[in-house]
Amino acid sequence: MKNWIRLVIEKNAFISSSCRGTLSKRILEKPTRSAAAERRGLMSNNPSVRNLSAPEEQKFRLDENLHLKLAEPALKRKPLTPKGEPLTLPDPGFPQHPERKTTVMSEKEYQRVQRMLTIKAWGLPYAKSRWYAKQLRPIVGYLFTEYKCNLDCHYCWAYNNTVKGMTEDTAKRSIDWLEDIGCRVLALMGGEPLLRWPFVHKVTDYAAKKGFFVYLATNGRLLRPKVIDRLGDSGLAVINLAVDSVDERPELPKALNPIKENFEYMVKMQRHYGYVSFLNINITRINVDDVKELTEIGRSYNLATDYHINESPMMEQQHFKHQDENSTFITPEDYPKIDALIDWLIDKHDQGYKMPNPKEQLANMKNMMRGSVEPWPCRAGQNTLIIREDGTLAPCFPMYGASHNWGQVESPSFDLVQLDEMKKSCNTTCFSTLNSIVGHCYNNARILKWIGKQAKNRFRGVTGSI
Repeated sequence: MKNWIRLVIEKNAFISSSCRGTLSKRILEKPTRSAAAERRGLMSNNPSVRNLSAPEEQKFRLDENLHLKLAEPALKRKPLTPKGEPLTLPDPGFPQHPERKTTVMSEKEYQRVQRMLTIKAWGLPYAKSRWYAKQLRPIVGYLFTEYKCNLDCHYCWAYNNTVKGMTEDTAKRSIDWLEDIGCRVLALMGGEPLLRWPFVHKVTDYAAKKGFFVYLATNGRLLRPKVIDRLGDSGLAVINLAVDSVDERPELPKALNPIKENFEYMVKMQRHYGYVSFLNINITRINVDDVKELTEIGRSYNLATDYHINESPMMEQQHFKHQDENSTFITPEDYPKIDALIDWLIDKHDQGYKMPNPKEQLANMKNMMRGSVEPWPCRAGQNTLIIREDGTLAPCFPMYGASHNWGQVESPSFDLVQLDEMKKSCNTTCFSTLNSIVGHCYNNARILKWIGKQAKNRFRGVTGSI
């Protein structure tokens, strides 16, 4: 099986965070708006700046009553604490596999490595999750090793430079616990995880030796050749490189040209270390031309390109400093040009450009931009979860800021009744590539249809999306 399915593991869209470019901001600023936006109060009287002081305004897109429940101080989560002497992660050493740096895999060998990783990390855990359907069986565990970031993307609220990074005790116990409950995909998230790259090196090495498919989301500024060599040597499986612009600008500092040397080395070493890399691009009102150029650059390097549409915070983010005047927010006047960009991406998808996003999801970005999407089968808190820096749990990225107590590593307390009730409200205001794909994986009719497509293609790579 080719590596397509791996290219979709960080989405929350979410997925995602400042280094992923997925948890971004959307704004509806004209008197005319969708019914869904009307219900959420997402409107401004100013055509260029959202008036947050207006009484009908709220700084989040979640239903207000649900927001109050999830932010209830009495439900405050309890951080993970060491059991006696804090645990530490083993020193990985370097190099462990010196031959990898000098040996280039053939196409056949590279695809064999991808195929085996996919089966072990995705296929078998998925099958077991169907068998143990009533248990918490995450296919993907998102480990927030860091919530600080070295960049300040104006659309992004998914970082806070006052939050302390994860300890080795929490990281080790998180990996051991995920292993015990059948998870084999570990996504390292932030903020910017590589702010403490030696820590990430330890986490990657420890998890990979336990059979985890380790995924790194990064803005690339700290992804220097020596870091790539160490992470590749330790068994890193995927690099999600978040870039929103070709040239750096104040509002969109995640740009390709400032990291060109790191980028070139990352691409070159894929066939040495066996990892997969792809570009993660967030669509804002000021980077339409950049999105197209980055798409073509990805194509020229044989890299997949993944896309997200600006989203406002699901929950209130008091630390977010660009809530007011923000040139990246999409306004109703921008809808025509964003619609045209999405149509362009769909056309490229039809032409065979590598894109993790299903074509239907690309088209659905138009609805999300306008305020709402159709309900979809979310499995967050069942087959995906996040682990915060302090070891507490949440079902998904948008709920990172919730004070609701879903438990902690080793002691989860996800309640399906509570999750189902919550999703009645949050589901239509959320746009997650990964959680959407995971949800449809538990639809038997879709699975059988998808398997039929693969059989028709004689299982030569992946055809279509679930």
